[in-house]
Parts: sequence; C-alpha cells; structure tokens
Amino acid sequence: MVDNLPQALMLDMAELAHRAGGTARHTAMVLDVRSRAFSTDLSGAIKALRDRGFHPHVVFLDADDEVLIRRFESVRRPHPLQGDGRLADGIAAERKLLAEAREQADVLIDTSHLNVNQLRARIEELFGGEDARRLRVTVLSFGFKYGLPPDADFVLDARFLPNPYWVPELRDHTGREAAVSRYVLGQRGAGTFVETYARLISATAPGFEREGKRYLTVAVGCTGGKHRSVAIAEELARRLRGVRLAAHVQHRDLGRE
Repeated sequence: MVDNLPQALMLDMAELAHRAGGTARHTAMVLDVRSRAFSTDLSGAIKALRDRGFHPHVVFLDADDEVLIRRFESVRRPHPLQGDGRLADGIAAERKLLAEAREQADVLIDTSHLNVNQLRARIEELFGGEDARRLRVTVLSFGFKYGLPPDADFVLDARFLPNPYWVPELRDHTGREAAVSRYVLGQRGAGTFVETYARLISATAPGFEREGKRYLTVAVGCTGGKHRSVAIAEELARRLRGVRLAAHVQHRDLGRE
C-alpha cells in the first residue's frame, strides 16, 4: 500500500507489478485526500491505466458521520482537514473532496457496522480469491535445547517418545529418513499423538479463518530437533494436507548439532 503517489509513479508501479506476475499483480495504491492534486491524480491515473490495458478497481470505504466521529475520538486524533474547527467540520470537508471519487467508485463498502476482520473478509471476497482466504499452516520442528520458536501458536512436545539418538544405527540419521520415521511413528502413543493434534488443528482452522488469521505455526519439539520432532512434523503435515489444509514443513534446527 503506497501513499500519495503522483500519477506517473502509479503507472510505473503498475507496470512493475505486471512484470513481476503472480500475486504482485494485485497491488493496492492510496492517494492522500490532502494532496492538492488528489482529484486530477486519481481520475487521470485511472484513465491512463485503462488506456494501457490495465483493469483498475476504485474501492471507496465509507461510514456514517457518527461512526467516524467515534473512531477519531477513540484514538484521540483530530481529523486532518478540521483545522481549528470540529471533527464534524473535517468530515464534511473530506466528503466534499471525495464526492467525485465516491461517485466513480467501482466498489462502495459501508464500514459503519464492520469490524476489522469483517472488512478484511469483504475485501478478500471481492479481490482475494479462494486461496487468499485459506489458512496456511507451518509445521515447524525444533530442538528444546535451542529455545522455543517465538512465533508458535501451538507447541507440541515429542520428548515422551523414545529417542532414536540412543539407537546406534539411527543416531546419525534424521527424522526425514524412512528408518528413523518408522522407528518414531511405530512407538506406542505416537500415532494417537499425531492424530489428536491433526484433529485439533482441523477443528480450529475454520474459526481462525473467520477471525482473519491467515498463518498458523504449529511447533513440534524434541531435545535436539533432529529425530522425533522431524518425523512427527512430517507426518502431521501429511495428515493436515489429507484434510485439505494448506500445510508445509520447516525444520528449524535440523543440521545444527
């Protein structure tokens, strides 16, 4: 999101985003209403973008005056256009400046009765596509002796399982290898452990998505992050993908010893 862009820079950014491809093509740009060139920059830039073959959408967010006043008062900030007047005067001045933009908008969203999560969901519904609204789960293996991952939403402790480190033929191998994985997952309680957490994450995922959470980190730990946590993380991610969750694996401490 880029603020107060002159028309030429908006066009340059659109060209760069188009060349980058992928999600970069969905770029949001914002013009500051306090800019003297606001109206000409906006209408001129939209026309220029369409002339170049782009398909810009103008999204206008609105709210009732009473709601806007409450929002400004809650953060104890003056309206940027009120000057020495009241909040209501600043809002009225802004409405006058934005009248043409509101009239030309492709999408008008009244945020009076929307919270942040509901507004995000509305924007994603309009422009994000299904993938943008999906929860992405990172299953992260780690070693407790190197510290807890600070961004973990769930922490699973796999140290209740026998440690392959004490099996000579497995010590130098990792949980990504079949022999170690079979050993770890074949232990009593391992399958129930993985299945329990797979069900828990699957059950809570829809709620996280409704609340606007898009990234979930499930950390699986053992002593050194080489054997048990790695094997469990790989199996847990596999089961999550099996119930159609977007899950991938990272091994934070693998190779650190």
